[in-house]
Amino acid sequence: MGCLRNLGCLVLIIVLAAIVWIFRADWMPLVGRTAGRPAPVATAPKPEAWEPTSPDGATRAREAVRKLGTRSGPVFANLTPGDLLSYVYQELQKQLPPSTQNIEATVIGDQLWVRADVKPTDLGAQSLGPLASMLGEREPVRFGGTLDIVRPGLAEFRVQSVRIRDLSLPKAMIPKLLNSNDNRAHPKGVAPDALPLPVPTYIADVRIHGGKITLYKAIP
Repeated sequence: MGCLRNLGCLVLIIVLAAIVWIFRADWMPLVGRTAGRPAPVATAPKPEAWEPTSPDGATRAREAVRKLGTRSGPVFANLTPGDLLSYVYQELQKQLPPSTQNIEATVIGDQLWVRADVKPTDLGAQSLGPLASMLGEREPVRFGGTLDIVRPGLAEFRVQSVRIRDLSLPKAMIPKLLNSNDNRAHPKGVAPDALPLPVPTYIADVRIHGGKITLYKAIP
């Protein structure tokens, strides 16, 4: 039986070798194309490009928005995260904790992210709950979300994620956190988890893509 088994294996090897030889015209070109080709190299993801506020950024954004309002101007304008943040900073500053420093912005995916150094005590002890005891005197805070036009003249930055240091806050805490430093009445139509932002009435839409924010003007 051992002899028959060895003989069967030998026959199988011969048959396979014959098949490979017969179809060599099909597989040999593939070997030629792949020979010498370097193995793919894994590339590291690009680091987040955070941009600070600046007077120059506010000027660039203000000029781009102004052109949208002219009759012969463009129908859209692209703004970098830093320029947009510089443009709305005066209004946004009213709604952020007074200890906010080093504020910067970036785009990640289809969301605008803003980060800053903040004293956790300025965020309101009641809104943080037991997390407050785990934090230092000053912590990095990030919040990310979408930009939407609520109605002519009013936009909202709807916050979907908040991180204090490496801690992600539950979504249910976001409305309390955003309203802890702003005693003004929430404008009608603005979501509880959003920050209202006044905009020119001729801006009809805002979209985030490719690392930039695009403003579209209303077409009569």
